[in-house]
Amino acid sequence: MKFHSGHLIIIVIIVGFGCCLSAKKAGAQPSPNSPYTYKHGDPNGIGKWYMGREIAHVMGHQGMDWLERPERQQEERVDKLMRNLNLEEGHTVMDVGAGSGYHSFRMASEIGKGVVFAVDIQDEMLREIRSRAKVSGTDNVFPVKGTKTGFDLPTDAALADRVLMVDVYHEFSHPVEMMDAIRDAMHPDGLLYLIEYRMESKWVPIKKVHKMSEEQAIREMEAAGFEKVKNMGNLPWQHCLIFKKRP
Repeated sequence: MKFHSGHLIIIVIIVGFGCCLSAKKAGAQPSPNSPYTYKHGDPNGIGKWYMGREIAHVMGHQGMDWLERPERQQEERVDKLMRNLNLEEGHTVMDVGAGSGYHSFRMASEIGKGVVFAVDIQDEMLREIRSRAKVSGTDNVFPVKGTKTGFDLPTDAALADRVLMVDVYHEFSHPVEMMDAIRDAMHPDGLLYLIEYRMESKWVPIKKVHKMSEEQAIREMEAAGFEKVKNMGNLPWQHCLIFKKRP
């Protein structure tokens, strides 16, 4: 779960991009070819490790109010993130781990006749996105059901010009498989935006297992077939790392 000072929220973690491993599973030996290992670690982690990083529990739909908190704009400077994306008319965008659609609807207003595929594994989040789209009359945000290892986009979906992952990658229970699916869904010239709370900034009021260092993020993205373009470095709490597909 994530902890934010000033928001004393206890969130029950249920099904999501992460998975809860039993103590027996956490101590199990992985198959020789598995990229994952299992051991006990942070109480907010799932006991599953990838490239030396413990995967975090996912924040369940009970945390929807925290995602939509009024002060989020100022705390995270979402306006700067939207400018960083450099969205254009007609872009196809994937918001992976879209949650309640906080970023999806902001992006939708900037791409005109383009589309946003809001991908999430939790049905409660997808219902919220559908409801918000109906109430607001937004016709270019499409909820997409995710799984632990991928998602099913419409067969006629264009390849993504932008992929946004905000504070969610560190919760993927199967990061190798998910990144394979994301890479396949991207346009050759598309850009991936990885937004993660900075491990380097101890004062950022988020639990350690829910943070990532720039070094770790780059190492994992390179393993997934991406190369770093830039770290924008202009968000108060988060890295805004931009990657492109490696040829």
